[in-house]
Amino acid sequence: MANLVSAQLRSNYYANTCPNVESIVRNVVNQKFQQTFVTIPAVLRLFFHDCFVEGCDASVIVSSTPGNTAEKDHPDNLSLAGDGFDTVIKAKAAIDSNSRCRNKVSCADILALATRDVIQLSGGPWYPVELGRLDGLTSKASNVEGKLPKPTFNLNQLNAMFASHGLTQADMIALSAAHSVGFSHCSKFSNRIYNFSPQSPIDPTLNKQYAAQLRGMCPRNVDPRIAINMDPKTPRTFDNNYFKNLQQGMGLFTSDQVLYTDRRSKGTVDLWASNTKSFNSAFVTAMTKLGRVGVKTGRNGNIRFDCGRMN
Repeated sequence: MANLVSAQLRSNYYANTCPNVESIVRNVVNQKFQQTFVTIPAVLRLFFHDCFVEGCDASVIVSSTPGNTAEKDHPDNLSLAGDGFDTVIKAKAAIDSNSRCRNKVSCADILALATRDVIQLSGGPWYPVELGRLDGLTSKASNVEGKLPKPTFNLNQLNAMFASHGLTQADMIALSAAHSVGFSHCSKFSNRIYNFSPQSPIDPTLNKQYAAQLRGMCPRNVDPRIAINMDPKTPRTFDNNYFKNLQQGMGLFTSDQVLYTDRRSKGTVDLWASNTKSFNSAFVTAMTKLGRVGVKTGRNGNIRFDCGRMN
C-alpha cells in the first residue's frame, strides 16, 4: 500500500498548476522565521503530529466546531505552538493570491514543504519534497489517543509505534534528532529529576550536572509555561549535536536517552554523533518515508479552501 501511494507522490507534482509553489512557501517561511525562531520547531513538530495521526493530510490543522472536537484539541496536541499553524495558513494565503495556483495546492503539501524549509533554515539538510497529497476529510481528537510517542517510552515502545507506520529503528532514531531544536515544558521530564524511583529521585542515566541545571530551571512548583531547550548546547541549530548530548547523558526525555542506554540503538547514536554526513542522509530518508504515511488520494481527500476548516 505504501508503494502505491509513493508512486502517486512526485516532486514535480505542481509543475503545470503552480510552478512557483516551492518559492512561495519558502518566502513565507523565511518571513515567519525572521519574526520568531519558534517557527522552526513549531512547523517540524506539527508535521510529525499530523503524519502520525491519520497520515500526512493536514488533519491536525483543522479547528474544532460545535459538533466536533478536532485533533488539535486533544491534550497531546495542545502544546503545538501557534506559529506552526500560522506558517501554513500564511503560505496558503500567499499561494491562493496567485490566480494560477488558487485552490490547487493542498494544505498537506504546504506543511510538507514548510517542514523541509525550516529544517534547512536551521542548519539541517535540504531535500526534495514529494508532493501530491490531498487534505483529509476528518479530524477527530479521539483519533489521537495512543498514536503519538510519549517522553517516557522505552526502545520497544518507540520501535513498535514507528514500525506501525513503516518506519525502521534507524528512521526512528534519525527523526528523534528533531529534538536538536525546540523546547519542552518541565512537566514532561520532571519525573527524571524529582521522583524517578524510591531508590533514586534522579534518573541514574541523567548526567549529574545536567540534572542539577534542570532542577534549577524547573523548581517543583514551576510556572507550567516555562520552556527548556531540548538541546542544551546548540538549541537553535538542527545538527547531530543531539547524539553527542546522548553520549554525555544529556538527553532530556527518557525516550531520548534510551537511544543511548539501550545497546540495540547505541551504535547508531555513536555513528551519527561522529558522522554528520551519515546522519543527514539517514534523516532525509526518514523524512521522505514519514511524508508518505497515510497519504490521501482520489476520493479520500480534497484540497481545502481554508486549512483550518473542512470544505
